[in-house]
Amino acid sequence: MPPSTTIQWLSLVGTIWLQSISGTNTDFPAYSSQLKQLLSISQVQLNNLAFASDAGKLFGWFSGIAAVHLPLWLVLLIGSTLGMIGYGLQYLFLIEKISSLTYWQFFFLTVLAGNSICWINTVCYVMTIRNFPSDRQVAVGLSTSYASLTAKIFTNIVEWVFSSSAMKKAEGYLLLNSMVPLGVSMITAPLLREVKVEKEKRIKGGFIVLFVITIVTGIYAVIGSLGMISNGLSPWIHVVGMVVLLVTPLVIPLVTWVIRVSLEKKSWWTNSMRERRIYDLSVDEVGVLSRIEIDQIKEALGIELELEMELEEDVNIIEAKEEIGVKLMVQRLDFWLYFFVYMSGCTLGLVYLNNLGQVAESRGHSRTSSLVSLSSSFGFFGRLLPSLLDHFFSKSRYMMSRTALIATLMVPMAGAFFLLILSPTNLSLYISTAIIGVCTGAISSIAVSVTPELFGTKNFSVNHNVVVANIPMGSFLFGYMAAILYQKAGHEGHGKCMGEECYRTTFIIWGCICSLGSILAFILYLRTRKFYSKRF
Repeated sequence: MPPSTTIQWLSLVGTIWLQSISGTNTDFPAYSSQLKQLLSISQVQLNNLAFASDAGKLFGWFSGIAAVHLPLWLVLLIGSTLGMIGYGLQYLFLIEKISSLTYWQFFFLTVLAGNSICWINTVCYVMTIRNFPSDRQVAVGLSTSYASLTAKIFTNIVEWVFSSSAMKKAEGYLLLNSMVPLGVSMITAPLLREVKVEKEKRIKGGFIVLFVITIVTGIYAVIGSLGMISNGLSPWIHVVGMVVLLVTPLVIPLVTWVIRVSLEKKSWWTNSMRERRIYDLSVDEVGVLSRIEIDQIKEALGIELELEMELEEDVNIIEAKEEIGVKLMVQRLDFWLYFFVYMSGCTLGLVYLNNLGQVAESRGHSRTSSLVSLSSSFGFFGRLLPSLLDHFFSKSRYMMSRTALIATLMVPMAGAFFLLILSPTNLSLYISTAIIGVCTGAISSIAVSVTPELFGTKNFSVNHNVVVANIPMGSFLFGYMAAILYQKAGHEGHGKCMGEECYRTTFIIWGCICSLGSILAFILYLRTRKFYSKRF
């Protein structure tokens, strides 16, 4: 039986793998233009499909209820199966294996596929929070950062396999979206095991190693994206490199197991030679061995890990203001401030990324996949940023509260929309996309911790799915408005629009909405300032 610490890390590695393939809706911009041609639909109809993927989150609370009453591995397999059905039938339609699929059937299959993401995310959030109660912001932030890599990974695979045919790329994305999550879910299901963890204990060494691995992965993703823009290395090289980096986190549970075995052997030898008992030790429970012996073990393993478990007050844990359910939560002003802040920030960023294909096309930029890959890579660092700040600067008196950090992040996002208006160059497109990717990713990561802090952990799986219900609402409102303005400005057949004016008014409106969201976020910060001051 593996030690509890090893099971902890295996569960986190499993959630990392799941998150890295869970963002199946984020690659939609990469094939939206091809899908528009294949289905012979208008820009408004295409926007409806982008909305449909987000609309699946309206039913995300089903996954929250399921997580309360069913084993998490079963919840995971249900979600991946829904995704396989939704994307799989669309794929069969495009390769003409199904001939009677109407537009609205295609729409509802997209809703089903979008809902599948909620099931996978719910499993990842619940598993991480339960197994790392003292470091939940760090663990959740690390694992969810990988969700931004889905579009990057799938884009590289499609560019490698289907590079000779632009129209085949849409088929490739749908095939990957349908099959990969199910395959990874079947592999990771045995790893998702809960362990009883003492809440006051904090694990340090493993997180430091994981931070290094994660940062290297993010840098590799960004360099790979820039390489695609400049026609650099072949996509298959990026695929192989990314697979290697995704496997690398296994070194942490492997080392904990090896150290445990080594210490058990050392314990037996010491007991016989010194006639005293050495208790069963794990990677985080060292203290009875001499420092010389510890150094010898470290040298033998060839890795520097901090082999200590701090028994101190955990500043990462901010107890919830109170444990409340959905009915009481929606009656609170803080909820509605939080709801609309999320909508005018993270959701608005997602809508921009959903429209990235048409934005790039209207500006005459032909390599949409490179932009999608770039936004995915920077979104990765955005999701990782809160965890880095929380882990290394949580004790600092200058550390901002999570609500203040959200308000701060929304300011550059608003500026990015206005930059798109002021400058029509490709450089401004890259810069704005990177900024929006970072801020969107960071806010979505922070929100996973803000929800249990404001409304409690007991009903988190349902409460957070109610919060993210703002995504389909915002997607419909902001996306439909953008589609109408795009269609109105179109000068070519099928409402196709070319030129800066296609999205000028849209960017002005989006920038203003994001600015308003910044004000609401500041109000939320003022209302929660006393609560968050308890951490310092």
